[in-house]
Order: sequence, then structure tokens, then C-alpha cells
Amino acid sequence: MEDNRKLPVVIVCGLHSDARREVVEGLLRKVPHSIALHHDLTTADRGTVHRTVRDSSGELSSGEAPLVNDCACCALREDLIPELHRLAADGLTRLAVLDLWDSVEPTATAEVIAAHGAGWAEVRSVITAVDPALVLPCLANGDDLADAGLAAAATDRRTVGDTWARQLEYASVVALVESDEADDEDRALIGQLHPTARQATAGSDALTELALSGFDVEAAGAAQHPACALLPQEAEESGVSTLVWRRHRPFHPERLYEALEDLCCAAARSRGRFWLADRPDTLLSWDAAGGALCVENTGPWLASLPDAAWDMVPPFRRAAAALDWHPEHGDCCQHLVFVSPGLDRDGLTGVLDSCLLTDEEYAAGREAWKSLPRAFDSLLDPVH
Repeated sequence: MEDNRKLPVVIVCGLHSDARREVVEGLLRKVPHSIALHHDLTTADRGTVHRTVRDSSGELSSGEAPLVNDCACCALREDLIPELHRLAADGLTRLAVLDLWDSVEPTATAEVIAAHGAGWAEVRSVITAVDPALVLPCLANGDDLADAGLAAAATDRRTVGDTWARQLEYASVVALVESDEADDEDRALIGQLHPTARQATAGSDALTELALSGFDVEAAGAAQHPACALLPQEAEESGVSTLVWRRHRPFHPERLYEALEDLCCAAARSRGRFWLADRPDTLLSWDAAGGALCVENTGPWLASLPDAAWDMVPPFRRAAAALDWHPEHGDCCQHLVFVSPGLDRDGLTGVLDSCLLTDEEYAAGREAWKSLPRAFDSLLDPVH
């Protein structure tokens, strides 16, 4: 297929399986000569992934793909590119709709297509299908995917809440299904979790138009990277609040560790980047949903790098650092965002502020900070 005839690919994802099916079926009806591909991971425990290919009239073909490295998602990716290439080569398919299995996140799929389909396929949008009435129950669910029968591999340790949050936040389009049980609070929560996503109703002409509007895989990845994430702004609507907490003073590691449970339970969703006084050169990511928190070392702050290394840093990372730049600390900062109905803004701000270094501790300087209790070692440097 020539460059000007690349196969358009739309990725549809989401744990709300009924909503996802409604979105996929709507696209198949609306776009002539469109094909949907679905890889069912429920058979992964038997060593295979089941693939189906269908159009608006029903199933066209099916097949099995063997597991790769005991990973169902790896098998999906290995099987996906040849299938897409076949559809691109036949010259008949005008749209490929990837109907991702329940807990599969769209990020890796989009990046695989961008890397291996260049020249003959392109991702035109990532759509997360949402039943508004299920947003808060899903987000607040701290159960492991394995316990819910939704794990994508034996080693899958994700939770329902954090998986659904990432599915939503990566999307360029949010497709909403009609729900009599949803209210204004549910809709406000969706908007504040991902304020830059376009919204449309499942099955509508507007959704079909948005589905083909274009998608920048590199920019989408950068918008989710902890170092330069495009985080929500302050908001307040229908009982739902977004608190943006930004400071330049580092956290006292022990006081923050002791407050983690309260902070994780204070909001339905929180994420961002932060720094600890005992690790002043390390950029740490904060990702919490359903009362479960993931803290990770995501590399150095740019301020800790030699000037020569800056040429190796992507432009979007340098731009994000410039926005947070401080005369003394460079890009080292606290930038955390909490989104939830019934958010106690003042109480949350008070807890966070109390975890910062005091004036006396701060004045002692970086070398003294490094001798503070290393309370986060168990999370950041686990012993295997």
C-alpha cells in the first residue's frame, strides 16, 4: 500500500466490555469496508490467544496464536502486525478497528504499529469506551486483575483501578454509551480525569469523524511519561475536584512514607512526579488508583545531568523541565494531581505540606538530606 494509501487503524480499548462492543459495532456500521480484529486472551492459560476477524455482517475468520514468552500480550503483538499487513495489502479494507481485550492497555499496541507498520499503516485514534455509571466503581477497584479473571499474563500484577485509569488517560477520544444510571458527577469525573480528550456518543457520526481525525503516537507517549506528563489542571464541577499541588521543596522521606495510606485513600485517582530529600537527583513517579500506589524511579532530574547530556534528552522533556525550572533546584519539584468526588482540598494540602522538609531541615543542605532515613528503600530498591 502506497504512503498516501496507508491503512487507517483505530484502537478501541476499555474494561467496560459492553461499551467497547457498542463502539466497535458502531464503527463497523458507519465505515464501509471496515474490519474489526479481536484477540481473546481468556485462552492464554491453555497456551494460545484466539483471534477473530469480522465486519458488520459477522465473523469472517478466526485462528489461534501461540503464547510468546508465556505472555498473551506479546502473542497479540506478534500476531497483529501480519494480520494488519494482510489487510493493508488486499487494498479492500478501508479501516481496521482493533478491539482490544478487556485489560489490554493501548499504549504498547499503538507503539508497535508505529514502529512496524510505518509506510503501510497508521494509528488514526485511540478510543476508550466508557459507561459513565461504571467510572467510579472501576477506578476505585483495588483488586488485582488476576482476582477478577482479567490478567493478561501469569506475572500480571496490575489492579483494576490503575489499568482502567491508564486506558482512559492515553486515549485521544472518549466514547460514552447511554446510561440511565449515570449522573453529572460521573460525567464530571470523566472530564477531569482526562480533560484534553474529545468526547462523543457511541455510534454517532461525531465519533466516526473523531475516530479518523489523527493520532500522534510519540506525543501521546510523552503526555503519559512521568517526567513530562500532561497532567490535569485545577477544576471543580458537580462535586468533583481536581487539586494540583506544586512545590519546590523536597519531601522528608520518613514523614511522606508514614502518610502514604492517607494520601492514597484521599482521592479516586492521583498521579504525578515528586522528589525525596534523601534521593535529590532522582525523579520519582506517583501513580495511584483504587487505594493502591505505585512509586517508581524514572531516572535523573535534568538538573542533575551534565550539560553535554542535554543533547540526548528529547525536546518534550526539555520543554517540561523549563516549565518547572527553579533558580536553585532546576526541574526538581513536586507536581501531584488528585482527582475525586468529595475531595478534601484543605486537608489533603495540609498533609502534603506537612511532609516537606521544615525550614531547619531544608537549611541543612543536600549532603545532610542524604543522611535522612531511607524510608522508601523497600518500595524503590526491593530485595529479590
